[in-house]
Order: sequence, then C-alpha cells, then structure tokens
Amino acid sequence: MKSHAATLLAEVRTFRQNHPDVRYVDLIALDIPGHFYGKRYPIEMLEKVASGSPLKLPQNAVLLGAQGGLFKIGDYCFNDGDPDANRRLVPGTLKPVNWESQPLGQMLITSDGTDAPIEFEPREVLAKVLERLHHKGIHPVMAFELEFYLFDKKLDNGLPQFARDPLSDDADDQPNLHIERLSRFNDVLDDMAQTAKDQGIDITVITAELGPGQFEINFGHLDDGLRAADWAALFCRSTRGVALKHGYRASFMAKPYLQFPGSGMHVHVSLYDGAGNNLLAAHQQQPLRHAVAGCLELLPHCMPIFSPNHNAFRRLGGTVNAATRACWGFEDRDACVRIPESDPRNLRIEHRLASADANPYLVLAAILVGLEHGLEAKQEPIAPLNEDRASGTDFPVEMLDAVRAMQHQPVLRDKLGAEFVDVYCENKRQDHLAFQQEIHAREYRWFL
Repeated sequence: MKSHAATLLAEVRTFRQNHPDVRYVDLIALDIPGHFYGKRYPIEMLEKVASGSPLKLPQNAVLLGAQGGLFKIGDYCFNDGDPDANRRLVPGTLKPVNWESQPLGQMLITSDGTDAPIEFEPREVLAKVLERLHHKGIHPVMAFELEFYLFDKKLDNGLPQFARDPLSDDADDQPNLHIERLSRFNDVLDDMAQTAKDQGIDITVITAELGPGQFEINFGHLDDGLRAADWAALFCRSTRGVALKHGYRASFMAKPYLQFPGSGMHVHVSLYDGAGNNLLAAHQQQPLRHAVAGCLELLPHCMPIFSPNHNAFRRLGGTVNAATRACWGFEDRDACVRIPESDPRNLRIEHRLASADANPYLVLAAILVGLEHGLEAKQEPIAPLNEDRASGTDFPVEMLDAVRAMQHQPVLRDKLGAEFVDVYCENKRQDHLAFQQEIHAREYRWFL
C-alpha cells in the first residue's frame, strides 16, 4: 500500500498531467462562519507539500467574523502572537476550477489529522464526533440537500433583483414549482451540476423550489461524514462561481425575501452497526424514537449553529416548511426532524432546521451529537405532529439568546468540545454586535 505522502504526490502529478495549463492551486478551508480562506500556491510548490514539506497558515484564520474581521476571543487573535498552525492536504480533493477566467485548481486543506489539530476548526470538530461514534460501533450514512436562489448579477442599490428568464428576458418573479423553470434555466443549472461532478460531488435530484429563482440540489448518500460535508461546502463555492459566469448571482442566504420561502440545509442521517444493520430500525424502531428525543432536547441549544447569523433567524416560522418550535413528525415537512417513509434498511431522520448558509461541518456534528445523546439517554420524544399539531418545545429566535442557551449546555461542551463551544459562541456574539453597529435608513425614517 502506498504511503500517505506517495498517494498525495501521485494525485498532484496526475492532476498536472491532465491539466498542464494550470499554474496555481487554491488551498482552501472553511472558517467558523462558513467562508473559505486559504492561499494560492504555484503547482510546483504543491508537489513539495504533497511530499511532506510543512503547510502552515495562521491559526486565527479560522476565527474570522462574517465580514473577515478578527474578534478578541479569550487569548486568541490579540494576545497569542497570531501563531501559525499546521494544515494537511485532503486526499482526493485536488480538482480543476472551470469558472475562473484563467485555468486554476483547488484543494481542501485541514488541521484534523495533524499533530496539533485546531480544536475550534469546524472540520476537526466533526472529525472528533465521527471518530467517537465509530469507536462506539455507530456508522452514520448521510446526505445533504441545499436550497439556493438565483438573482440577477447586478444589484439595485445593494438589493437583489430577480433573475432574468433567459427565454423572455422578463424577471423570474413568480413563485412556483414548475418543471419548466428547470428548462428555462437549464444552461446555468446544467453547468452547476457538471462543475460539481467535476469536483467529485455526486449530484442527484435538481428541483425548482417555491420561491422565484429558487432551486434545490440533492447529493448522494455517503458513509464518510467529512466527505459529505466537504461536498456541501465545495458545492456552494462552485455554484457561486458558475452563476457569475452565466450572468447571475447565486446565494445561499437564508431569507433573501420576507414574502418568499427561505433556503434551508436539509440533512438525512441513518445509523448502522458494523454488520450493516440499521440501528434506528431495531426493536420496533425504539432507537429511532430515542434518537429523535435527543435531537429535540439539544436543538434549542444548537441554534447558533443551525441559524448562524441575523438573517437566518428571519427564516424561522416563515411562509413554507420552516418550524417555529422543536418538533418531529412522520412525512411532515413542517417538522424540524422529519421521518421520511422508507423501508427498515433505509430508515433515517431528515433534519430540516438549518439554514442553507450554515456551516455544513458544524451542522452535521450537532445533528450527530443529538442522535448520539438520544441513543444514550433512551428518553421518549414528545408527541409527533401527526398526533398533535401543537406539539413542540420553544427554541431561541434571537442570536444573543441562542448563544446563552448554547454556551453552558453540558452535553454540547462534552461532545463538541468546551473550547470549541466557547470560541464559537463568542464569535457569534461579536458578529451579532458588529452587525448592530450600523444605522439603517429605516431608523432615520422612524425616529429622526
């Protein structure tokens, strides 16, 4: 079997042979708000990194706020000397970038699996959760679904404009689920799907959603949670790039229009043992009920992860399929935790609460921790919506309340890591306060 370095080096050399015009490769990772950061490397230097040369980036790049600024979080950022931290290349992620004007490559990097992983790096947080589950004999299989909007490339005084129908040049301003929208926007959607496949992402179903210019993309199921979250992150990056190339602006913003549905990140998760048996289906599906109870118990404390910014909270209780309370149900899209109809082999939960702009590594980590906690606590869930439409427990609907609910929750501190919880909560608190430091024109209209 090839060594790790030999495998990476072979990947880089094969890429260079297949893409001789590529001179640079973006080495990228996701920060806490869900944005990519990294460095652009000459491809010949990438061979040295693949062979074992150190790859270091500032540790505090992970802590950047939504606008890229640094916040004082404990001793990080301003009292630690801004140290570098080792990263490694993620095998299998070196792919061409075909939405830029010049040939380019990109490859994921991470601190997980290094000698000193960054405790609050989103991918490392998920890696620890998955490792712990595997040690317990629990093997998740998961798939993401992402909703997004297409807008016109040009903004109108900073506000989004409806995407132009390429056949009529009229604004696509009518909410619908019509299959014809897929045909009208076929060129850009087909390019998005093909580009995702070029990135190694298994694209399955494409749906025209209810909002004007809104679409949903489903990904294939994976038994590798890190790779599943990688797919979701990389899809967002490539989709934005492809949209600009076609004269559109793609956005995963949670609630771009108050009067139309928001965009969500839905995650399907099954749990199997080492022999491939579905753990949720055993004993007349009693473990499923326990897992649901765990998810619902922790859900109010995970709101800063599921709704990571001010706009994401606007989506909750919106026009379509966005819950206002922690609830569950069989084949019920109004529920935070939906149980799709399936045979025992494929029995799963669909977690529907997260916004499309949430960090996929952290969303998946939080869902898995909820399932894990439920299987351990063995509590019965509240009544499903199918039995009681008023069933549910409240969760925070404002960021500062949500941060307070998350920061001192003992299960999350134990299973996600106390250092991560403290850093994440302070990042969200500071981001929220920074957002408030601007007077909107509406305030002058109301109070001047």
